[in-house]
Order: sequence, then structure tokens, then C-alpha cells
Amino acid sequence: MLLTETKSQSKWNVLVLCTGNSARSIMAEALFNELAGDMFSAFSAGSYPTGKVNLFAIEQLQKNGLPVSQYFSKSWDSFTGSDAPKLDFVVTVCDNAANEPCPVFAGDYLKVHWRFPDPAACKEDEAATAAFQAVFNTLKERIERLKQVDKLSEKQALHQFMLNLVDAIPYRPLENEEGVTGHEVNP
Repeated sequence: MLLTETKSQSKWNVLVLCTGNSARSIMAEALFNELAGDMFSAFSAGSYPTGKVNLFAIEQLQKNGLPVSQYFSKSWDSFTGSDAPKLDFVVTVCDNAANEPCPVFAGDYLKVHWRFPDPAACKEDEAATAAFQAVFNTLKERIERLKQVDKLSEKQALHQFMLNLVDAIPYRPLENEEGVTGHEVNP
């Protein structure tokens, strides 16, 4: 695929990567497919998948009316075979996955890094709920903003728009009534 390629009838294929493929990447995959499914076909994977979806991620999806049954934790190796989809974009949502050497995926894809702290690292349920909600809300806002871009946009223009969303819609931890934030780590 050339960087000046546009999509006329099919969708852009996006793979969302995170280390465990249990939380951030699962929520992003669901949001891409549900909110921008006319523009993207989304997948997710992890470098070291946990083998299960985090219950707080499931809670966020259900709370927002998104399906959960089709999402599961899987290795990024699932996207390296001859039957793997040709990717247009690879989006990392954690620093670990962004800094790891990725396998060679099919397609002439462009990389985007949307940095988020790990909401699963929260020890208290209340903090974890707030952290997952904050990550979900930011992902949702960024993906909704992508719908403003013409589906027929050139790949390079869409890539730049995706990169610019990091500054346009920064991650903002939620604070609950007791002043507990979802994260103490700056993204």
C-alpha cells in the first residue's frame, strides 16, 4: 500500500497493541468497531497476553452498551501469519508495547502511539473503576473525533490526524468523591 492510498469501499484495518491485551487495547478495539465501524475494522493483541479480559474493562464496555462476548486476549503472533489481515495502522496504547520490537505484520501500516497508564495496576477497586473509566472516556473521545475525518482521506493525512489527537484530547484521570484518582502516574 502506498502512503497516498485512500479507501474507497473497504475499511482501514487497525491493530491496537498493549502488553497484556486485557484492558486498554480491548476497550480501544471495541470502541473502534462500534463507534467508527464504517471506517475501521479493529483488532487487538498483546505481546504477552494475559489470556483473559480484565473485569473492569468488561464493566466499562457493558456500562456503555458495547458488546463483550467477541473480545478476548490474544497474542500479536495471531497477526503475523499468511491469513492475517493486511494492516493500515498499528496503535500502541502502552509504553511497554510501544518500546518492544514488534513482529512483522502484514500490510504497509503506519504506527501511532496513544499513551495511557495501566488501569489494571490500580490496587483498590474504586481507583481501578475510575482509572478504567478515564481511559475508556479518552479513547472514546479520540475515536469519535476520528469520525470527523473523511473516510476517503489519504492514509498519511489520517495518520497525522491520529497522532494529533494525543495533544488535542489528552488523557485526564478521573477523581472520585473522596479525591482518589484512577492513576498516580503521569501518562
